Amino acid sequence: MDLVPKVTSFLTLVFTALFSLEPVVCIRHWQLSGQPLVDEHLVTNLPGQPDVNFKHYAGYLTVNEQNGRALFYWFYEATTHPDEKALVLWLNGGPGCSSVGYGATQEIGPFIVDTNGHGLKYNPYSWNTEANMLFLESPVGVGFSYSNTTSDYNILGDEFTANDAYAFLHKWFLLFPSYRSRAFYIAGESYAGKYVPELAELINDKNNDTSLYIDLNGILLGNPETSDADDWRGMVDYAWSHAVISDETHKIIRQSCNFDSNDTWSNDDCAEAVDELLKQYKEIDIYSLYTSVCIGDSASSDDKFTQIMFRRSSKMMPRIMGGYDPCLDEYAKAFYNRPDVQKALHVSDGHHLKNWSICNAKIFVEWLESRPSVLPIYKKLITAGLRIWVYSGDTDGRVPVLSTRYSLSSLGLPITKAWRPWYHQKEVSGWFQEYEGLTFATFRGAGHAVPVFKPSNSLAFFSAFLLGESLPSVR
Repeated sequence: MDLVPKVTSFLTLVFTALFSLEPVVCIRHWQLSGQPLVDEHLVTNLPGQPDVNFKHYAGYLTVNEQNGRALFYWFYEATTHPDEKALVLWLNGGPGCSSVGYGATQEIGPFIVDTNGHGLKYNPYSWNTEANMLFLESPVGVGFSYSNTTSDYNILGDEFTANDAYAFLHKWFLLFPSYRSRAFYIAGESYAGKYVPELAELINDKNNDTSLYIDLNGILLGNPETSDADDWRGMVDYAWSHAVISDETHKIIRQSCNFDSNDTWSNDDCAEAVDELLKQYKEIDIYSLYTSVCIGDSASSDDKFTQIMFRRSSKMMPRIMGGYDPCLDEYAKAFYNRPDVQKALHVSDGHHLKNWSICNAKIFVEWLESRPSVLPIYKKLITAGLRIWVYSGDTDGRVPVLSTRYSLSSLGLPITKAWRPWYHQKEVSGWFQEYEGLTFATFRGAGHAVPVFKPSNSLAFFSAFLLGESLPSVR
């Protein structure tokens, strides 16, 4: 087989070139002292913003005073009756990717970045039509979020991220006290499949102290990394079943790779066969099998693939956006590095700019700690009575529908409503099944970031989740 180079040497080469310097660290918070007033975070002059009748806020909240760690957020009130609707926190994964750059800007926020980053267009399928939406760039080093203590960047992992997100929420509720007693949900996709349950578990545990109580009602997870071994098995079987790899490659992986073992990559046959899988995915968009890749002046298909780094030790891979416009990442980068945009979002004075990127690959490569499975947390949250919905776009090869089905099957939950289609606008939108304590649904023809591909369907799905209602099973 004509195999791609060994991954370890590949990573060493790329990251020596890209990240030979210490991370750039902001030397001061934009606020000189104290917690900012909410009016100081009101966004009033965002360039290119469509006219809207709701308020939105953005800025920093310090989660660790001693080290100077500050997380950037963007909060959109609901379009109608914000004082009556739930609060939803959205997280993207990576780890190292921006919830503002993806969730807010490309998927479910009210303002979608326009061609080449010149402006914004209104998203009629924004999830803030159903809830108050809070987007958080987490952990530090992602997007605009930062630490004044360089060593913080060397200890990033799941637990660190959950603790900082929890601290952020309590700071945020001080800024927006009317939301403290509001029904609260956490949603996210991809590697946030670990972030979201881990934060939910922390909130659930801390809620024993009534002074720290947050009214967490449930979690919503899209194409989520869940159980490393099951995720790998699903990824391999999906690639084979969708004709990305040959019968021979699939057979070698099934015979030589033990994804339940920490030593699986010491098997040369396994490593070479998985390298072959990645080589084939280099030719297309692993996050959206049937749409085009971004080929242009700033991002050729080969350049984009260099971002698909493979880290065998932790079994992770960062995101690359697919969708109707595979160049959206470049548009977001252009927009958020504009001086007038950074000033409007209260992250700089418009002169001393922050270097914003949609994903920080250094975080991904140096990630210290990742739970191999969050399924025990699922069981704990189900016992606590929280609502858990999981969904999969069925043309995603990175965290494919098979991975999620394998993971959920291992929970052994009793089925309360058998597998059946669900409908949107009289068309089959996907299939779903209800279990005791959990709902799983697919989106037909959607890639990794489902709302990019199916905006209207995903909004209807989100509304059903908030209401706790079954998906429509009749045309």
